[in-house]
Amino acid sequence: MFLSVFDVFKIGVGPSSSHTMGPMTAAVRFLAAIRDQKVPFGTRIRVKLYGSLAFTGRGHATDRAVALGLLGLLPADLDIDEAGFLLEDLQDGKTLRSPGLPPITFDPETDVVFDYGDPLPGHANGLTFDLCGRAGETIFSETYYSIGGGFVVTASEKALTTKESLAASDRPFPFHSAASMLAMASIAGISVAQMKRANELVSATARDLDDGLDRLWRVMDDCIERGLRTSGELPGGLKVKRRASAIYRQLLSERGSNQAHPHVVADWLSVYAMAVNEENAGGGRVVTAPTNGAAGVVPAVLKYFISHCGGDDRQKIHEFLLTAAAIGGLIKHNASISGAEAGCQGEVGSAAAMAAAGLCAVLGGTPAQVENAAEIALEHHLGLTCDPVAGLVQVPCIERNGMGAMKAVSAASLALRGDGTHFMPLDNCIRAMRQTGEEMNSKFKETSLGGLAVNLPEC
Repeated sequence: MFLSVFDVFKIGVGPSSSHTMGPMTAAVRFLAAIRDQKVPFGTRIRVKLYGSLAFTGRGHATDRAVALGLLGLLPADLDIDEAGFLLEDLQDGKTLRSPGLPPITFDPETDVVFDYGDPLPGHANGLTFDLCGRAGETIFSETYYSIGGGFVVTASEKALTTKESLAASDRPFPFHSAASMLAMASIAGISVAQMKRANELVSATARDLDDGLDRLWRVMDDCIERGLRTSGELPGGLKVKRRASAIYRQLLSERGSNQAHPHVVADWLSVYAMAVNEENAGGGRVVTAPTNGAAGVVPAVLKYFISHCGGDDRQKIHEFLLTAAAIGGLIKHNASISGAEAGCQGEVGSAAAMAAAGLCAVLGGTPAQVENAAEIALEHHLGLTCDPVAGLVQVPCIERNGMGAMKAVSAASLALRGDGTHFMPLDNCIRAMRQTGEEMNSKFKETSLGGLAVNLPEC
């Protein structure tokens, strides 16, 4: 399966790509599926959440996301104000009115069931939609898996292997591993971004591709700017205060003075990343990169390149995003970007590898150095757990994105000091990440049943 840059980077809303955007998309797909059925009057929709969706779905607003999807709304086009009005009407009327369907009863408070049993066999993030008749009998049912990054598949779709899809790819550079990526780059004498661009142009015009990349960066940058200027308390009950705006004002006041320390660039990286993830935690518009929980790393490093390395160049921005997407696609294909499946190594670890590769590329790195940068960044996130406190994407997620951004810059810089040769290939590191995720206890994979989530400060 070819993963476009617009699959790896999706415009959506917070707080979670797997727990918010995925279920919303699944609900829209279910509506489309029942339109093909003969739906009688007097039906009802019930939704059951399994595994990680059940354990942390309330903190991630999964029930709200399902309701919005059944109202026909998709993450990329969501108008927050309109969504609020539609949800109020649904709460009052308990009825879905969708084109091509009779009125269907749906009460968000009782018809979304948080099941705390075992996860479904296909993935830790499973949800089943049932269309029920007057007597409660099931007329039509479909199960979806939210596999990370906003991707949603049915059980039958998940059974199709990516390798089989890749074998039939008509892309000019159908690399499915870092080794094949480097081999193709060497033979063609071009960069990773140039290969990724050629692959994209099979199904998109150059103008559409460039406009789409411009839009991705514009949404990322707008998210940073909103986060840098917004203060207050984040929703969810933890009473976590936004810190990015205050830190940003401090950094601005120190510019040109002797107050700033030599390591102040680390503070800039952190504040850019934290700004994004505070917006995400508040339900704002973000770009999955490759997930919402890790949405701050790539924008922070790209903002650093533009603002601190003199990189405000449209082609360089495109090169960064295309390179990062190539690495993200390799990780998703050969391991996972899902916190519920692999822990946070699959989210922030993947994001750091993508950002490191992108920065290395725009600073003049060769394909071998780009691969090395990605490997260094991923290697030093191996074993990272996903243990959000209270199931909210706040603690430790917001700060963790800042740490991931700093590791990404360090990895790119270290790779550029070498010639691209190194001991551990990226493919092996990705394999190690997959194996670590498979063997990691489920308590440490987005269930909020272990780690920091159960070691809270005494109040």
